[in-house]
Amino acid sequence: TAAVAPGGSPYEITAETGIRVPPVGAAAGVAARTTAAYLAAVLRPATGFELPVDSRSGDVELRLRPGLKKAVGPEGYELTSGGDGVVISAARPAGLFHGVQTLRQLLPPQVEADTPQDGPWPVAGGRITDEPRFAYRSAMLDVARHFFTVEQVKRYVDQLALYKYNTLHLHLTDDQGWRLAIDSWPNLAEYGGSTQVGGGPGGYYTKDDYREIVAYAASRHMTVVPEVDMPGHTNAALASYAELNCDGVAPPLYTGTSVGFSSLCVPKEVTYDFVDDVVRELAELTPGPYIHIGGDEAHSTPHDEYVAFMERAQAIVGAYGKTVVGWHQLAGAHPVEGAVAQYWGTTGGEQEVIDAAKAGTPLVLSPANRTYLDMKYHEGTPLGLSWAGYVEVRQSYDWDPGAYMRGGVPESAILGVEAPLWSETISTSDHIEFMAFPRAAGAAELGWSPAAKLGWDGYRDRLAAQGPRWEAMGIDFYRSTQVPWD
Repeated sequence: TAAVAPGGSPYEITAETGIRVPPVGAAAGVAARTTAAYLAAVLRPATGFELPVDSRSGDVELRLRPGLKKAVGPEGYELTSGGDGVVISAARPAGLFHGVQTLRQLLPPQVEADTPQDGPWPVAGGRITDEPRFAYRSAMLDVARHFFTVEQVKRYVDQLALYKYNTLHLHLTDDQGWRLAIDSWPNLAEYGGSTQVGGGPGGYYTKDDYREIVAYAASRHMTVVPEVDMPGHTNAALASYAELNCDGVAPPLYTGTSVGFSSLCVPKEVTYDFVDDVVRELAELTPGPYIHIGGDEAHSTPHDEYVAFMERAQAIVGAYGKTVVGWHQLAGAHPVEGAVAQYWGTTGGEQEVIDAAKAGTPLVLSPANRTYLDMKYHEGTPLGLSWAGYVEVRQSYDWDPGAYMRGGVPESAILGVEAPLWSETISTSDHIEFMAFPRAAGAAELGWSPAAKLGWDGYRDRLAAQGPRWEAMGIDFYRSTQVPWD
């Protein structure tokens, strides 16, 4: 459900405004106080106001009400605003956090600045009842082709949080780099992580670095889904350990952008020792339910070997208490019960995927000609690729996830939507932001809003209003001519 009922007097945030939360002793107090502290930290730089968080008073109130779950689910919220103040209510902490994002968007764009602004700071009067359409609303960052630091990842997390994303998929390994320290196979990161596309220095996350990213994402109510791509996209691993190759010879490190040439040695038992060790250490670091095992573009792995490998890899993930996610080629093997297939095709018509979805395999939709944030906007875009075509802002938004797959796949089979950002041509935060915005905002709306509320004509105007907000946030976004920017 989603309902907006504007009306009544606005509320204005002033130097007298405080943020009210339940008492610390209450079960809901800690979670509400954490979200209140986040809200205050967002608003203080631009407003210059103290915005104290207190359980006794405050015109902006955050309430956790478990009984609201029937009305708005675990991630929804209610927001009411009037002359006397603002109340955000939710059944769960995630809903409260999402309600705070809506409050941010109701304030003037300059509230996002990190230096004092003039104001005033009005919040329109009315009532919003809101909850997401899909449970899984994800963005992926490829840190393997080019490495991004912990701080760069955290910056992207903060930007995604504004649009109510709840999942961060990290593509941690590929031919060009292995980006996570694995104690039992140390050369993976130390040698396999020593370069990147174009031959730069690369880099990797220590286990503490990874824990920091996971914790930071969790503080923004985002679950990290780590991906170790296999059996293809594995040159960095093969270069690090000769025994993972069928001929026992380690290939050189790779800094190009071709795909499909590498494969773990499926018949060798050491391969499964390797997979077991990596998954075990990754599962220990990852509190979320999912581990992504890739499985795409395994062109140099014979099909029977691919099927055999994916069966064993899925069993290993399950043995460590995690749910498998794989690219949609997993549907051509034997997805285990509960495994999630991530669709990245361009037509919605692949019969293997349709059959798997109808048999109970949930799908995350990432059609490359819609949601791939690394596709060029047009021929003159200085960054990105174009193998799936050019993806202008309307192209990225103007489709319905619930009706996308052909062959009678019902909306109930769709777990959610993901916007992946591959990094063959992307190496800085400015690059990330130029390619992600505005398209990441559209993918977020497709994952959150009900089908009846979608539509390009209304969306383009709402999107235009985000431009000044991104400018205040220091986001170098693509100013598409399809959008009437203010």
